[in-house]
Amino acid sequence: MGRKDSVWSLGDGQPPEDIDKQIETPPLSTLLIEKPQGGSITVGGDITFIAKVEAKDLLRKPTIKWFKGKWMDLASKTGKHLQLKESFDRFTKIHTFEMHIIKAKENYAGNYRCEVTYKDKFDSCSFDLEVKGVCSPTHHSEGQEDAGELDFSGLLKHREPKQEEAPEVDVWEILKNARPDEYEKIAFTYGITDLRGLLKRLKKTKKEEKKSEAFAKKLDPAYQVDKGGKIRLIVDMADPTVDLKWYKNGQEIRPTPKYIFEHKGTQRILVINNCQINDDAAYSVTAGEEKSTTELFVKELPIKIVKELEPVKTTVNERIELECEVSEEGAKVKWMKNGVEVPTGVRSRYRVKCEGTKHWLIIDDAIKEDTATYSLMATGGTTEARVQVDLKPLKILQDLQDITIKLGQPMKLHCEILPVNVPGRWYRNGQLIQPSERLTILHRAKTHRLEVESCTLHDAGDYTFVPEGYSQSLSAKVHIIDPPRVHLEALNAPDNTVTIVAGNKLRLEIPISGEPAPRVVWMKGERVILDTGSRVRAETFPDHTCLTIDVTEREDSGNYKIVLQNEAGEDTASVKVKVVDIPDAPGAPLVPVVGGDWCSMTWDPPYYDGGSPILGKKQVHIHNFLGVQKSIFGGITLVFNHSFHAAWHVLLHQSYTLLLDNLCHSWYKNSSSSAYLPGPPQCVRIEEVWGENVALDWTPPKDNGNAPITGYTIQKADKKTMEWYTCVEHYHRTCITIGELVVGNEYFFRIFSENMVGLSESATTTKDSAVIVKEGMHLKNPEYIDYDFTEAPKFTQPLINTFAIAGYNASLNCSVRANPRPKVIWMKNKITILDDPRYRMFSNQGVCTLEIRKPSPFDGGVYTCKAINELGEAQVDCKLEVKGQSMLLLITSYRVLCKPPLPTSPHHGPHSFSI
Repeated sequence: MGRKDSVWSLGDGQPPEDIDKQIETPPLSTLLIEKPQGGSITVGGDITFIAKVEAKDLLRKPTIKWFKGKWMDLASKTGKHLQLKESFDRFTKIHTFEMHIIKAKENYAGNYRCEVTYKDKFDSCSFDLEVKGVCSPTHHSEGQEDAGELDFSGLLKHREPKQEEAPEVDVWEILKNARPDEYEKIAFTYGITDLRGLLKRLKKTKKEEKKSEAFAKKLDPAYQVDKGGKIRLIVDMADPTVDLKWYKNGQEIRPTPKYIFEHKGTQRILVINNCQINDDAAYSVTAGEEKSTTELFVKELPIKIVKELEPVKTTVNERIELECEVSEEGAKVKWMKNGVEVPTGVRSRYRVKCEGTKHWLIIDDAIKEDTATYSLMATGGTTEARVQVDLKPLKILQDLQDITIKLGQPMKLHCEILPVNVPGRWYRNGQLIQPSERLTILHRAKTHRLEVESCTLHDAGDYTFVPEGYSQSLSAKVHIIDPPRVHLEALNAPDNTVTIVAGNKLRLEIPISGEPAPRVVWMKGERVILDTGSRVRAETFPDHTCLTIDVTEREDSGNYKIVLQNEAGEDTASVKVKVVDIPDAPGAPLVPVVGGDWCSMTWDPPYYDGGSPILGKKQVHIHNFLGVQKSIFGGITLVFNHSFHAAWHVLLHQSYTLLLDNLCHSWYKNSSSSAYLPGPPQCVRIEEVWGENVALDWTPPKDNGNAPITGYTIQKADKKTMEWYTCVEHYHRTCITIGELVVGNEYFFRIFSENMVGLSESATTTKDSAVIVKEGMHLKNPEYIDYDFTEAPKFTQPLINTFAIAGYNASLNCSVRANPRPKVIWMKNKITILDDPRYRMFSNQGVCTLEIRKPSPFDGGVYTCKAINELGEAQVDCKLEVKGQSMLLLITSYRVLCKPPLPTSPHHGPHSFSI
């Protein structure tokens, strides 16, 4: 940071400013607009030092530190004698920092330093404090040259505790005799952190000192003593008659029980008893105009742990206090979390408390991340404890409830859990839900709420709330329902009436809606139309329903009712179907009046008007029937027989003449001969073939038999048999669709014409045939799950204990089953057999063989076969015992003795033998 290091006061008291002139330091940035000034007070008095920093160009508050001597940071020494304050004037933009010293003591005298830092800017200022005793001792100029009262407690804290039996070590003597490359190692070993000051001082001590006239031997450059111990500062005088004066940090030392002056020949000795931290200072002795200086380092004893930390197990949001007790009051310690120092700043969650020898680490509101191993480090030891912060048990005060909501209504899901302030996440069908304009997620204390302003079908599903950090979850099902509705406006028909010509195909598709999908029923009157009907059937799809009539007939006219039902309600609608066809004949005519050359006739209208009004009149007057040709209104022609009771027929737009002959009346067309059989139709064509249906089209016959064509008869024949079957009779139109044909057959069709006389003598046959093609069938191959044949090694035949004869090959066999193929390892006495020519290993089809060539007794032992693959391993053992040649001879002899002799005659009976 470019801070100016303090230096040790040496020899003749050369000012530290002169020593530092050799070191080039970078220029410091100016931050202080008012620097603290040195001052002088008496013992027990108060004094205030003020430093001011202008904040015009600063974005945040600068950092200030107050030091005494070289290293003592006064921020850790605040109390009843020292207070640090700071303030900020918003109008002048000036930070004011104050250091108050209350009831000063003698050891408060010395050099102080104020350091200010802001980002990469730095500024510092040094000032002196003089504390005068009651008797107002004379102030020497050397007091300002010394570095003030130095606190080396921080320097010596990290040194290893000194063993009682070990002799004192003079670091300076070691440094004087060491090589320059060993300085850093020695400084690290003996806890010297200010290596730069150490090298300066060492360089000064190595210079040849001027011979003193007053001192035969001056004080050593430095002394070291343990806290509470005793030290002797010895100087050898060249002139014993010269008066000496001893000084501590420039203050003259008076004889007290603590400071004892001794005279021993030419030696003058200063004995300091019960050395404490405040005795860590610069000492000097003057003899006339000459002076000898030294520094005393008081080594603090290691801070030991008296009371260890105890493990803590708690829950979230609870208070945690870790307590530890050390051997000395006011000791500096470090708190660590998992080996990292715990931050204890103003914004930190951790607070450190110290009262006497007790130290606390306090966490007011514990969280799960506070789970760690905490430790306290002191110079004399370390203690640690495990802190476990668990979540509080989840308590469900109100669970989510399954709800059913109508489409478009607001939806609210609500639950309550403990502990409070536990965040969580909402999921729908496993997908995370994010808040939006129409969807709101609320969390207040123990209450969690999910609200949807207007629900849609996509909002239905399984909802889950998962509290953060817990494995438990809350679930509910949301069911969105919509009342069913029939959308007849899609028909675009006036009064919902559909008109169709008889013989054509009718297909009504009507859109429907509803959630869940409604049940649809078509009805005509009290009869329900099923989806399994052949000619008339009703079908239902997810978004519409359909009524199909393959060939419409006059009986299909009427009102059709659609009924939709689901759990949300019911809806009905009606559709009127009007089938238009040729009307029926009117009723039998009556001739109430007959005149000389005229008659009057009346008749009833036809029972079926063909679906449209009859164009004609109920009463027709016929005049001039003697050869006079009249037009009949409404296309109605009457034919009278001998009794004037006419058999009549309906013809369209033709003119006839009524002739009267011997009271026998007949009608003739255009004054020609009577009617006869018509000719066959012309040009019969197959228009289209689809599925099981064939569409036919033809033209009327050229010769109608002197009478209107009243209908047609259509027949079909299979090509294989050519046997004709009638499909439709008395059909009035010149096009028709023949259905329900057999798939795979080939058909011919023929058509007869018909008038009032009868059917035509011949029929017109189609030139081409109609093939009813069988629709292709696609074979869907079944899916089979591959069987998993993999398995870990398993021996199906173990090894068998075997006896072998020395010098004769022996083999060991076993069988193993595994997939994938295992790696087989043979071992003898648990030692793997590798590259040994006496052994041969085989593995074929799972049979494992180990062949031992000409074994000797030393080849006996326990043999193991081990099989390994990626799924596991298995092994079997057996014992092999190798016998010598004597055993072979014994077995051979036994076999010879046991062999029966050959029979001498075939008539001899069985032989007996014994051993």
